[in-house]
This record gives sequence, structure tokens and C-alpha cells, in this order.
Amino acid sequence: MDRYFEAIDRFSTQMTRAIIQYRWLVLIAVVVMTMGIGTGMSRLEFASNYRTFFSDENPELAAFENLQATYTKNDNILFVLEPAEETAFTNNTLSAVEALTAEAWKIPYAIRVDSISNFQYTKAIEDDLIVEDLIIDAKDLTREELQSRREISWAEPLLANQLVTPTGTVTAINVVLQYPEKSLSEVPDAVNAARLLRDRISSEFPGIDISLTGVSMLNNSFSEVGMIDAGTLTPLMFLVILVMTWLILRSLAGTISVLLVILFSSIVGMGIAGFFAIKLTPISMSATTVILTLAVADSIHILISLRSLLREGLSKVDAIAEAVRLNFMPVTITSVTTVVGFLALNFSDSPPFWHLGNITATGIAAAWLFSLTLLPALMSLLPVRVKKIHGREWSHIAMTRLADLVIANYRKLLVGICLVVVAFIACIPMMTFNDQWVEYFDERVEFRTDSDKALKHFGMYPIEYSVPALNPGGVSEPEYLENLEKFVAYLRTRPEVIHVYSISDIMKRLNKNMHGDDQAFYHIPKNRELSAQYLLLYELSLPYGLDLNDRINVDKSATRVTAMLRKVTTAETKTFLTDTKQWMAESWPEYMQAQPTSAQVMFTYITDRNIHNMISGTLVAIVAIALIMILALRSVRLGLLSMIPNGLPLLMTFGAWAVLIGEVGFSVATVASISLGIIVDDTVHFLSKFVRARNENGFSVEDSIRYAFRNVGMAILVNTIILIVGFLVLTTSAFKMNVDMGLMTILSILFALVLDFLFLPALLLVMEKKRVITEDVQPVAEPS
Repeated sequence: MDRYFEAIDRFSTQMTRAIIQYRWLVLIAVVVMTMGIGTGMSRLEFASNYRTFFSDENPELAAFENLQATYTKNDNILFVLEPAEETAFTNNTLSAVEALTAEAWKIPYAIRVDSISNFQYTKAIEDDLIVEDLIIDAKDLTREELQSRREISWAEPLLANQLVTPTGTVTAINVVLQYPEKSLSEVPDAVNAARLLRDRISSEFPGIDISLTGVSMLNNSFSEVGMIDAGTLTPLMFLVILVMTWLILRSLAGTISVLLVILFSSIVGMGIAGFFAIKLTPISMSATTVILTLAVADSIHILISLRSLLREGLSKVDAIAEAVRLNFMPVTITSVTTVVGFLALNFSDSPPFWHLGNITATGIAAAWLFSLTLLPALMSLLPVRVKKIHGREWSHIAMTRLADLVIANYRKLLVGICLVVVAFIACIPMMTFNDQWVEYFDERVEFRTDSDKALKHFGMYPIEYSVPALNPGGVSEPEYLENLEKFVAYLRTRPEVIHVYSISDIMKRLNKNMHGDDQAFYHIPKNRELSAQYLLLYELSLPYGLDLNDRINVDKSATRVTAMLRKVTTAETKTFLTDTKQWMAESWPEYMQAQPTSAQVMFTYITDRNIHNMISGTLVAIVAIALIMILALRSVRLGLLSMIPNGLPLLMTFGAWAVLIGEVGFSVATVASISLGIIVDDTVHFLSKFVRARNENGFSVEDSIRYAFRNVGMAILVNTIILIVGFLVLTTSAFKMNVDMGLMTILSILFALVLDFLFLPALLLVMEKKRVITEDVQPVAEPS
């Protein structure tokens, strides 16, 4: 037997016997360490900002932050009012709009409120420019006055499709908020105030359905979903593990030990997160469920071996030591490779995935430690009853038959599986990428249902442009305004654009007003000084909070153009951005060229960026895992061979997803690293038993495969079932990224099981039969 394996076996046996001898000290040390690290959990907080999905180095985020530093931030809450009547221009509905507009200013951190009631309508009386609210004392307006306000709203480009639908049936109120960003309670405070206001207005003005959406509602939903998942997924996962462990082991001692191992592992993972001040998101919060799922595997392998050894008649102490000896190397390798897989998430461009990877890696490392220390100590203390059996267990018989089937048909299996794999891989190009942040949440989340209703009437996906002028004050240049107007006209021809906001519309209206409201003058002023005077006169007439700071920068050297898009896919957004960039290059002077930015732009490009980064991360993980396998198995050949059944399930998963679902978001890029760290476990356990049979027992290739199936096949099957059920629990999350991650991981786990049971043994047979024998190994007949 190889001295390397002898040394590992000797160390693990001595370590286990020492743990059993000093079990009370071990238990006390584990509890003290866990509770000490667990104090970090008190520092955990939920993030309430979608910007946490983007790293500081993300160029789209940098551009967006620069835009918001130049103009007013666009963190907002949008109230959408849909009356039961056929029109929103009734005394009751407009009175509700007036009341809500006035009260919305009291929402914490509100700095601006826009609605059809306080829209600054301009008109001329002789040489005077009159600027006033469009709707005053709505309850007293006559039918003719209501109709007049309705016609003005339809004709006003800054209102139609922005704060009122073209048919006048639905209206909206937009509240802009400026957060000091000193406390994580700021967004929840604003959202709670908005909800209370909605409820009050709904009760005072019956017959009006009020929906709440906007960026602040989006931000708040991230923390709400995280808390929902924390309150449902974790307890459900504990229950699932409890039931499955009992059904598998039929041992109270084993069930208690497993539950303590996974509980302590989760505490360590989340405690470390607290000490490192990681802000929780729905993605990073799923680390608890993942740890609970994966931490079971090591314990199950050891406990199944322990049960078999006790049934063979070994004493409990000897059986525990032998169970740890048999599993020490594979458990260690699987833990290390799983940690490597999750650490590869640090290559992602999205910090929540870094946090998921680091928290889970910490929890898995803790699970490995507790499986080799806490588990043996507990099992030596707790009573264990196992019925002795005569002859082989049914599981051994079933696995031996499966091994015989694979050995007898290995050539057919190789060809058949290769064809299936190629078919799945051929489907991968069918997959399309689509990230719509409204759909990150399911219908259990209020933001999703309200946003779906709002999207039927208004756009939710703004694209922002900060368009520079030639010099300070240059926004009044006729050439600049004419070019701006051409761009606005172009944008309004685009089918995906529902509304465009630009000062060019204001300048045209002011020019008309200052010429006696003559429609013939509804165009850009031809003189810079005249434009500047109109703009100054208008700004001086605006009330506090409704100025143009959100449209024009301080020295008037740039203005902001906003194109509001309908519900669009990532591909449609990319096409729009490409087309507008080309239009600018062809139609604008060099100094006016502007880069698009917004949350929609950020989410559009993060998929590409994440995939590019995670390809590098996954390749690093593959190389690292291959090196680990080579070192652990003491064989370059087997180490490299192991990557075939580990890599193919990932490709098959993407192909299957392309056929079944078709669309993926930016989270898909992380699935490869997550799955790779998980599915390698089965290969490690199978190959470790195969190598042990070859080196320790001197078995032939065929008998070594039978030995591996018989000794670890059932444990692999059991762990696969546990992993599938665990990630099924993750699919009950209210957050779409977690659902997709859970489903794709399940697919990869299933494909890995098939390949490890049918493809890997066939590969071993082919490889060994072609191998040049360098040393004479006499096969030893396997004991029956």
C-alpha cells in the first residue's frame, strides 16, 4: 500500500481516537468557538439599495453616480392612481391627486413631488408670463374646466405618458427622495410613510386603486425579500434535513449529530459575515440554505459507513475510528474543492455573489471541521442501536448489480452518453440573456404586483443622457437646443420609448407663451439671449422644490434627457443603446456626444460583464480542483480524468436550460462555479474508493469499480437526494435569482449523478485497459 495513504489513514485514526478520548473537551471547545464566532451575527444588516449588486469598479455604476451627482438623484416613489371611473379627470380623483401631492412632501427625505395637479402650467397674459399649478381646488372645477385640464394634459409632452396616460384614465404622482445615506432605516422609513399615505388616501377617496412602485420601492423590496426568505427558507431547510436524516439513518443519535453539525456550521458562516460587516441581500442570505444543504454530505458519508461497520460487529469506538479513516480523505477533498468552487464567486462583478461565495465557503470549512471532530465526539457519547444483519445489505446488492450492468455495457454507455452530451451542448446557443429587475421578485412581493400594474400604463425603465453644451450657459444656444430637439424627435419614433423628457419642450412652450400663445411660435427660439431670458424668467417663477435643477446643471453647460422605455428585454435595450449611439455619432457635433446611463443600463451590461469575469473564475476553479485531485489521488491521470464527469454536467445543464426555459439572467454566470464545487464531491468519493481498492486491496479494475459502487454508491445517491431537496427549498424563494440558481444547480447535480454512475466507470475501464502496465499487479479475488 502507498505510504501516502498509509500516513493519512494513520493520522485520521489517531486523531479520531484522541477526539473520542477527550470528547468532553472537544465538545466544550466546539461550543465555545461557535458561540464566540456567532456573536458576529448581531452585526448583520440587510442592504436596501440595488446598487449593492454592482462593484465600485463597475463603469456603468460610476457613470450613473456621476449623473446623480450632477443633477438631482432619481431615487423615487411613484404613486399610480387608477380610478374605477373611465377617466381620472373627475372632481373626486383630481381631489385625491391634490391631497396626495400635498401630503407626499411630508414623506421622509422627499425633495420634489410632481403630479398633474402641481404641474407648472405656463400661459401669457399680454406681456406677462403666468406660471401656476395646472389644477387648483379640484373639487370645485366645472365639467368644462375638467375637460380643459384633460386636453392640456394630453397635449403637454412632459405630462402625456409620464404622469397621465394618453386616454386620461390613469394618473401618477412621482416623489423624488434624497437620502443622507447615514442609516439603513432611511429607505424603509420612507416606504412605510408612503404606504400609510396610500392607505389614508384610499380610505378618504374610495374607488381609486393606488399602486406603489419606483426605485425606493425596489430598494426596500431587496431587504423585505431577504427577511421573508430568512423567515421561511431556513426553518423549512432545517425541517427537511431533520426528516431526511431520520429517514436515511433511522438513528436519533445520528440525526441529532447531523443537526448540530449543520447548525454550528451555519452560525460560523453567518457570524464571520457579521464580523466582516457584510450587508445581507437575498442572494447572500441564501448562503444559510446552501450551507445547511452541503454541510450534511460529510456527516452522512461518515454515518453510513459507521452503520455498516457496526452491523459487521465492530465496537462503537472502533467503528467510529474506521468510518472516519475510510472517509477522511474524500471528505477533506470534497470540502476543499467545494470551498474552491464557492471562492471562485469572488471573480463575479456583483458583490452579493462574493458574499454568497465567502459565507458558504466559511460554512463548508466549518462543516468539514465539525464532521471530523464534533460528530465523532457526539456519536461516542450518544447511544447507537444498529441491528446486525446476516449476509449483504440490500443496498450492497443493488449497487453491485448496477456495477455489473455498467461493466458489461461500458462501450454502449460511452457512445450513448457522448451523443446525449453533444445534443445538450448543441442547444446552448439557443439561450438568451434577459434581466428585468421588476421580475426579480415573485407575486408574493408587493413591489412586483404593483409594478406589473404600473407597467401597463407607464414606463419603468429610464435611460438617462447628460448632454454637454459647448460652454457654460451653452444650453441656451439655438444650435444646441435644435440638436436636442432632433434627438427628442428621434427617440419618440422608437417603438420601445413611451416618454421623453427634455428642456427643448419647455423652451418651445415658453417661446409660444412669450408670443401671445401663438401656436406658430411653438419652436426653439432663434436667439441665444432670448432663450436665456425665457429660461431665467421661467426659473424665477417656479415654486420651491419644482425648479430645473434635475434637468440643467449648475453652470448651464449640460442638460439631462430621459427616455422612458416600455417593458423591454435586455436584447431590446442593447439594440436601443446601440442605435441611439449611432444616431448621435451621425447627427450631433462632437461636443454633444453623450453616454447613456441608468439602472436599466447597469443591469443590461452586468450580464455580459459577469459572464466574462466568471469564465475566468470558473477556469481558475477548474485548474485548482484538478490540481487538488491530482495531489489527493496521487495520479495525474486520474486527476485529469475526474474533470470530465465534473465539467460535462455544467454544459449539459446550460443546454437543458436553453431547451426548458430559454432565458437566463446575470446570476447564471455564477452557477458554473457553485455547481462545480458541489458535483465534484461524488467523483471524489467514487475515485477515492476506486483508488483504495486498487492500492490497498490490489483488486482488478472491474472489482475496484464494484468495490466503489458497493461502499460509496448508496451514500452518493443519498447525498444527491439531500442536495436536490435542499436546492428545491431554495426554489421557493421569493427572489428569482435564487430560484434560477436552485433549479440550475439541481439539474447539474442530476447530470453529475448519471455521469458518475454510468460514464465515469466506463471511462475507467477504457483508460485502464489501454494503460501500459508498468508494474505487475496481481488481481486479488474480491471477497464475497
